[in-house]
Amino acid sequence: MTLPVESNHALAGRCIAVPESRELDVFASLLERRGAEVWRCPLVDIRDAPDPAPVLEWLRMFNGGGCDDLLLFTGEGLRRLLSAIDRHAPEWRERFIERLSEIRIVARGPKPGRVLRELGLRPTLVADPATTAGMIVMLRDLDLRYRRIGVQLYGSDPNTLLMAFLDEAGAQVLPVAPYVYADAADDADVMAMIERMRGGGIDAIAFTSLQQVERLFRVVEAQQQSAALQAALARVVVAAVGPLVVDALAAHGVRVQVIPSESYYLKPLTTALIGALAR
Repeated sequence: MTLPVESNHALAGRCIAVPESRELDVFASLLERRGAEVWRCPLVDIRDAPDPAPVLEWLRMFNGGGCDDLLLFTGEGLRRLLSAIDRHAPEWRERFIERLSEIRIVARGPKPGRVLRELGLRPTLVADPATTAGMIVMLRDLDLRYRRIGVQLYGSDPNTLLMAFLDEAGAQVLPVAPYVYADAADDADVMAMIERMRGGGIDAIAFTSLQQVERLFRVVEAQQQSAALQAALARVVVAAVGPLVVDALAAHGVRVQVIPSESYYLKPLTTALIGALAR
């Protein structure tokens, strides 16, 4: 009897490498419930900004009415802003949510909207595709002259492309970086994963952020093992959660075989992996 692709045994006998960190247990559980063995190798960690002072100063400005618009790049960024308030100035939380309800919010894709909905709010506009280029295309239709625009940065990336566009459009840009990326797994653990892929012990690897891709290639370049990584990736099914990750891999000459067709989350990624490995 042929099992349906979503059956509990759809990934039986398959080993999937997971570089995810923040939602590692969630992703691993999705795969393991369908019979997969999961090789856990969290490549990057997400941490609060090492110095909370600039974040708190930005929040004070925002609560004081200093922004006309807010560009939200990640749900994680909004969560970190809320957690900074809860840790350092809980009396600001109600005003912060009130200000979010009063201004125009432009979200890069659907993920910031999920966090906003938890607050009883919705983004005014959602950029699709969920990329910086997609955000710029949407913003081109708006009059941004003299607008005070808060920008929640993607990690500590200054996003010079967006900043140049906003400056040329006549906006005042007010960026905030509520979190940073840091290395997670040791380099030796990363190399062990690569060797397992080269030896045929891993069937697929599923990337969920471009930072994971960058860390992986930093490790092999430092170890002078770039050829080993390319050989390893050629032996496995390479999956990516969305277009940003696809582009990051393509920049290193890696072709992605699996990507969710509609929404870019862990469950659709799992479904796409099941379909590809079943074939």
